Amino acid sequence: MEGIEELHNNIINFVSTKSPIAHKYLNHDNEFIEFDSYIVPESDLEDGQFRMLEVDNRVIIPELTHTRFVISAADVIHSYACPALGIKADAYPGRLNQASVYVNRPGTFFGQCSEICGILHSSIDQMEQ
Repeated sequence: MEGIEELHNNIINFVSTKSPIAHKYLNHDNEFIEFDSYIVPESDLEDGQFRMLEVDNRVIIPELTHTRFVISAADVIHSYACPALGIKADAYPGRLNQASVYVNRPGTFFGQCSEICGILHSSIDQMEQ
């Protein structure tokens, strides 16, 4: 992550690596938290959950906080997009990209890969809360 300048005095930084099966997130500020996020199969959905949007591990972003996502890809070009938060950033293998967001309201925000990246493209979702 050397060489990427700070856009704001960020409180939280996430490193996100995209792959055709899951998103890998790493919060490296105060805690070293690493987790994968997979789409929940339709057979495992509970009442009130969203088909093809629900993930098993959500990214929790506190409101009124500057958050930076450092984005890369593990295999092919992906695109990290969450329209409700105004985020769309391409993820390239071997390269780092970044997107900064300031969430000013509580809620659940859905995003998907917006780059046709392969056969499992439709199962790459993300959910921020």
